[in-house]
Amino acid sequence: MFQHILIPVDGSNTAMTAVAKAAGLAKAFGSKVTALYVVDPYPFTGVGADFAYGQSQYLSAATAEANTALDAAKAALEEAGVPVATLVGEGHAVHDGIVRAAETAGADLIVMGSHGRRGLEKLVLGSVTQRVLGVAKVPVLVVRD
Repeated sequence: MFQHILIPVDGSNTAMTAVAKAAGLAKAFGSKVTALYVVDPYPFTGVGADFAYGQSQYLSAATAEANTALDAAKAALEEAGVPVATLVGEGHAVHDGIVRAAETAGADLIVMGSHGRRGLEKLVLGSVTQRVLGVAKVPVLVVRD
């Protein structure tokens, strides 16, 4: 039924619960799986020498965080016997990065947690999951803890 499942992860327990659910679906349907972490490449609005240094530090930390989350998802999926590709995407708005990655990868299902670790962003911008639900052109399975 589903040929390609996209799993956005952020390192949270809820995301890992979504990984487990996606593993079961992938095994049942023989689906291809891609785990995705979205990084905002330009979170700063300042300019000048301090900006360039801060940007470099931020990108290093964001990439390390992405790799940690993706490694955990990959290990869980492989332990379940599901081969997985990993992808670090970019998007100033995380939900845009998720939707763009789903379209680019040809995913026909997004499996994601109901909420993640982006506390302040969630308070300011609203739920990433809610925004994905509003704009995704493919089905979205929302997994709760």
